[in-house]
Amino acid sequence: MSGVAGSRLAVACDSLLEAWVKSASQAIRCCSTKHILPVGAGFIVFGTPLDEFLPVIARHNPAVAWLSFGTAAEFQEWAAGIRQCSPQTKIWIQLGSVTAAVEAARRCQPDALVLQGSDAGGHGHESGASIVSLIPEVADALRAKMLPDIPLIAAGGIMDGRGTAAALALGASGVVMGTRFLGAEEASVPSSFRNAILEASDGGEATARSRAFDAMWGHNMWPPLYDGRCLKNTTYQRVKDGMSHDEARLALYRDLEGRTDQQVSAKDSMTIWAGTGVGMVNKVERAADIVCQVRTSALETIAALGTAMGGRGGLIGNLP
Repeated sequence: MSGVAGSRLAVACDSLLEAWVKSASQAIRCCSTKHILPVGAGFIVFGTPLDEFLPVIARHNPAVAWLSFGTAAEFQEWAAGIRQCSPQTKIWIQLGSVTAAVEAARRCQPDALVLQGSDAGGHGHESGASIVSLIPEVADALRAKMLPDIPLIAAGGIMDGRGTAAALALGASGVVMGTRFLGAEEASVPSSFRNAILEASDGGEATARSRAFDAMWGHNMWPPLYDGRCLKNTTYQRVKDGMSHDEARLALYRDLEGRTDQQVSAKDSMTIWAGTGVGMVNKVERAADIVCQVRTSALETIAALGTAMGGRGGLIGNLP
């Protein structure tokens, strides 16, 4: 959620209950020698000089360092460097394939693996599976390789408690959401961007995965392994219809030349990263309320499934 998830959104998600905040503050004060900053810090690994970030990590000791978009060797270097300068910082590594997850687990021993499915908005593996198959296959592969029991965090297409319950049933220990928080009051997005999100529906049709969304603004710095899911726009359609990226970019510049923001669709004048669940974002809410709703709904969904499967007249209860 680059450019969207600013400090207001991060703080709001962590400000659910006054009692929790008080408890967390007391816990921080009780730390012995090194205080842990109760926030996570995300790092896009490829092309990023590790040496420039290690002093910052050592000084602030974030609770979690979330590493994404790198090779196994790069992840290993970052994990080792962070553990040396900030031993209490947990290492999360985001991946989009079974092979990458197994290799990262073997080489880095992360504290969690964030498994990003193909429904996710923004950048991800060009050839990837949804979390429906990705999570259980990774879990099975880790078990078959006799690797440590690493918590799996599901990402991609999860918008509410129903998706959360499904991810837990698949073997995830937790979930992360991006697109859902595009509707948060605290998200740092222009009104035209937010309106495009709120107006979108049928996310499988409204969004697409393509490298055109990066190439439309100039040289695409992303490695060939990655593309991105975005709201479909004119540039995407032109590339799909056969234009080269250079031709589509020139056509975009001509479209925008001499026109105001009001005269150009937000989808065509900016890159609106969003996942397939975008059609379920239909109002602006406080981030804290979103978290509470998802948590409550997940618990209700799990309880209802238990009743439906095991209760009198339930699916399991009716088995001979």
